[in-house]
Amino acid sequence: PDGRRFANDSRGFLYLIDSKNQPLVYADVGAAFPLGVYNRLESGFIGFAFHPEFATNGLFYTVHSEFGPGNPKTPDFIPIGYGLKDVTYHNIITEWHATNPAANTFQGTRREILRTAHVVANLTHPMGAVEFNPTAKPGDPDYGLLYTSGSDYGFSNGGGPNASNPAQTQRLDSIVTAILRIDPRSPSTTHGEKGLGDYTIPMANKFAADGDPKTLGEIYAYGFRNAHRLSWDTDGTMFASDIGMDNIEEINIVRNGENYGWMRREGYFENGRVRGGALNQLFPLPPEILDGRVKDGFTYPVVVYDHDEGRSVTDGFPYHGRIAALQGKFVFGDIYAGRVFVADLAAMKKADDGIPRTVAPVEEVQLYVRDATGKRVDVSFRDLVEKTLGKSVPRADLHISRTRDGELYLTSRQDGMIRMLVPDSGSVTTSAKR
Repeated sequence: PDGRRFANDSRGFLYLIDSKNQPLVYADVGAAFPLGVYNRLESGFIGFAFHPEFATNGLFYTVHSEFGPGNPKTPDFIPIGYGLKDVTYHNIITEWHATNPAANTFQGTRREILRTAHVVANLTHPMGAVEFNPTAKPGDPDYGLLYTSGSDYGFSNGGGPNASNPAQTQRLDSIVTAILRIDPRSPSTTHGEKGLGDYTIPMANKFAADGDPKTLGEIYAYGFRNAHRLSWDTDGTMFASDIGMDNIEEINIVRNGENYGWMRREGYFENGRVRGGALNQLFPLPPEILDGRVKDGFTYPVVVYDHDEGRSVTDGFPYHGRIAALQGKFVFGDIYAGRVFVADLAAMKKADDGIPRTVAPVEEVQLYVRDATGKRVDVSFRDLVEKTLGKSVPRADLHISRTRDGELYLTSRQDGMIRMLVPDSGSVTTSAKR
């Protein structure tokens, strides 16, 4: 929020990127949490978000994961029906308070606001994001509220005897599959309703306003398998990239209080577990549900692609930057394949019509660079990664992030590079720039 650039390294570093594009360690998050997990695809220091008033209040938030066995901390939430003896991993959201927000290295205090537990064998689908709605202004009901990603906590494919458990989904007394929206301030400060952790439940959440004692008020929306990244358009429309199981990848428009289907739905299909089958099976919806004549209580995605195009949807953002060809598009991609896709924002919003079969078309973006002579050379994102490494890679590990002024970064843990999409000036510059 103060104009500086930061990047998280999953090994535990929060970097400040200086004016010469050099990384300086702002905070050693890993050193603060010695029980952190670093050997999984989504692990270690996973995500961070600065409070919109960071420049004056010095607050920012991180999410990381730790080993469960031998951990001295007790989780605020353990999946229903399990106990401390079953806990394999912890997910933790921490509030950091910088004494001097303008300093280039962190000094200050921290406060744990939520600690949740996995009970599956592998650290699969931890909380992957903490986010503030960047379109919310002071005085708006959404201003200063913190969102988390939505996760099934590995109950689909986390391994071990507790995985593939549909009974842990589609319930409102549990945060499994839920995107949470919380006021990160302690109830001791706000005098509001306490949540599972040391934060306040916003009464703007539909499930909090309903007042059902069997429903967790911090739930904003639920029914996601791994809605690992969230974003907003300038009109306040909220999007979630939800990684599917074996067949369908999704982009959803997210609204307060709605149910997005997992583990009963995947894309606009019925999951096989509903019929006593396997998680990798899909069955067509009845025609009257598919065409919207009969409502089944679920909200369906506005963009889908299947696994002959990729394997796991990555971050997505509405684009309103300097590249003319991407104006008015929602830019996303596939983590594994490294392909970059777009869908038209207007078409996505039009597809949000309550009819499951209505989805927006998907196009692929052709990346290119210019060589030393200025000649255009078409490349894939994986080409760029492999060129840097000097070898082939089994997966691209594509992630996309956005600058404050709306431009896009493409990153990969494979080569540790941050590249930026830039307009083509026709000169000797790259359109996928380090």
